[in-house]
Amino acid sequence: MCYFYTMAVNLRKGFRFSSYEAPDQTPFEKLFEIFQELITHTSGDVDEALDWLRELDKEYELTDEDYTIDDFIEDLKAKGYLREEFEEGGEGEGEEGDRGGNLSITAKLERMIRQRALDQIFGKLKRSGSGNHKTGKSGLGDEHTGEFREYRYGDGLEHISMTESLKNAQVNHGMDNFTLNEDDLVVEDTQYKAQMSTVLMIDISHSMILYGEDRITPAKKVAMALAELITTRYPKDTLDILVFGNDAWPIPIKDLPYLKVGPYHTNTVAGLQLAMDMLRRKRNTNKQIFMITDGKPSCLRLPDGTYYKNSVGLDDHIVEKCYNMARQARKLHIPITTFMIAQDPYLMQFVRHFTEANKGKAFFTGLKGLGEMIFEDYEQNRRKRLKG
Repeated sequence: MCYFYTMAVNLRKGFRFSSYEAPDQTPFEKLFEIFQELITHTSGDVDEALDWLRELDKEYELTDEDYTIDDFIEDLKAKGYLREEFEEGGEGEGEEGDRGGNLSITAKLERMIRQRALDQIFGKLKRSGSGNHKTGKSGLGDEHTGEFREYRYGDGLEHISMTESLKNAQVNHGMDNFTLNEDDLVVEDTQYKAQMSTVLMIDISHSMILYGEDRITPAKKVAMALAELITTRYPKDTLDILVFGNDAWPIPIKDLPYLKVGPYHTNTVAGLQLAMDMLRRKRNTNKQIFMITDGKPSCLRLPDGTYYKNSVGLDDHIVEKCYNMARQARKLHIPITTFMIAQDPYLMQFVRHFTEANKGKAFFTGLKGLGEMIFEDYEQNRRKRLKG
């Protein structure tokens, strides 16, 4: 059966859809796919998402008399994806009769949305059961490599491969005079598992929704996917997320679906300061910053609490502060990878100078493929850092 699925969204202009042959799904499953996409674009606003779903139902006939949108809502509540919150005055009938409360998504649906983002962005990846990365260094680690070497004094008995060692003894001494000595012992090589601490910075300045393009939703999806990836595949790693506009502040992973753009300028310095403060508190030595932004730095917070703002071109004072932060991060051995969602030549030049000051990396990218790029860089950074 063919059904419609959201491909791109701009809430001011409407939704665009394409159709494809879907696998055999229940009516609930079909609507649930679309609803999860809508709830992400509406920043967790259930009423707005349901309004859009009803409009889509009118246009594309997503439901029929046997299963309606109201049936779908009841199923969402019954399955623990939505909860109904009642204002003071009780849950019963009011003057206008039986009235429902405000609907909001539950922690269960928040997890589902993160998992869906992971599947959308990193769907081609196979999940690893080990839950950690490799350093690339052999030695007395705790992850098997599948390779063998001769026993050396000091190797733990738990690392000795008895199968390979007995095979060696049979070859070296024969079955008639079977003995097993130190020269026959073989050790399965291992690698250290190590931790990586990452801070992901997300620009929530007003430009993230300007020019008819929704840039914040893809950024949110990337953050949700990265959070789900690290917590499920690399549980020893840490991920902190912060947003920056006029100021910068951390947000918990569970709040990512609700993230919105504000009427802010871009205080990149505040974001970098907070990111480095977060990483200073991490005990492990492998640290990195990812920054997703589409605009130039245009704001600083002054000591008296006021703001210095300049949206015209690149302000030399603000830019130099950014370069200083990049150099500070370099001294702390914290590489910064910038994902610049802009193609303006003067902004690209700024990012190149910023990257040179930090000795980090920069990607000048559109929204397409942003998630894959971040994952690949995450893996490469770990391998590079953990080998060093």
